[in-house]
Amino acid sequence: MLIDQLIISEDITVLQAMTQLEKTGRQILFIAPELKLKAVVVDADIRRHIIHGGSLEDKISLVANYNPKYLGIANKRQANDFMIKHSISAIPLLDNAGRIVEVCFYDEENVHTAKTLDLPVVIMAGGLGTRLYPYTKILPKPLIPVGEKPIVEHIIDHFTAFGCSQFDMIVNHKKHMIKAYFNELKKDYSVDFIEEETFLGTGGGLSLLKGKIDGPFFLTNCDVLIDADYNDIYNFHKKQGNLITVVCAFKHITIPYGVFTLNESGEIKDITEKPTMNFLTNTGMYLVDKRIIDEIEDNKVIGFPDIIEKYRNMGEKVGVYPVSENSWMDMGQLEELEEMRRKLEEKGQ
Repeated sequence: MLIDQLIISEDITVLQAMTQLEKTGRQILFIAPELKLKAVVVDADIRRHIIHGGSLEDKISLVANYNPKYLGIANKRQANDFMIKHSISAIPLLDNAGRIVEVCFYDEENVHTAKTLDLPVVIMAGGLGTRLYPYTKILPKPLIPVGEKPIVEHIIDHFTAFGCSQFDMIVNHKKHMIKAYFNELKKDYSVDFIEEETFLGTGGGLSLLKGKIDGPFFLTNCDVLIDADYNDIYNFHKKQGNLITVVCAFKHITIPYGVFTLNESGEIKDITEKPTMNFLTNTGMYLVDKRIIDEIEDNKVIGFPDIIEKYRNMGEKVGVYPVSENSWMDMGQLEELEEMRRKLEEKGQ
């Protein structure tokens, strides 16, 4: 990758920096006029800015780290150990004039196969998948193929890459097909099936797990993939002291029309040409404290967003872990299924 692709101006917006991060596929950008290192921006800097109420239209200079870590080019051999010591995934190498001549990235394969996280994962796989009809007339939604594997196996692979090995799958619709698939599959993880007698919603099925889970756990819908550092999500959850952490993705939408605002008398107050909207949307993946299972009412139909709202109203701490729009793949509708397939093909998965 050319260094120029990682260089940004300190006058661009946070949103523009996010776009550049997604374009490069790396987690780091440099403010370096004429390649002279001035500051560094990583995705975690942007996440902190957003969590603390910052705007996507703020200048990236408000977010950037103006005391960045670096090494001289002569110390290149020390780069890997330096990154491990400081828990960073990239380090710029500078010449004697302070110019970036190279960027070292920690071995991505080692990062993603570091099995340090061993939390249970609950997969909500009991829905009818009506938005994916007619596929779901034949197959249950979890078994719809995306490339060479069904979506639920992609989800499990993402978690096992971070060390998760115990999966509880809440099943209902076409449950025998799901169970048969995993019973025949060679795997180095365990899957337990929790059978709903009646549909209990995306939250109600958790009542069937009472006495089975004794600590925090991941909860995910069976049709979403999140390309993020699951260790970081867990560490964020602990550090914030959250009861529930919702993984949310940014959406940046431009309305392709002029938008009119009217005053009280019905006259035109304002005209905005092609306005943009930025918002966080629920991806359907969460990190949850076991207390939620203990306190949920048995056999009650309830969605997990309703559970979130209940605890928010009680004053409990519910946090948000933001990821970029490109980090979220959703198979909820047919056109989104094709987009997910394309993205996974590009990643070689």
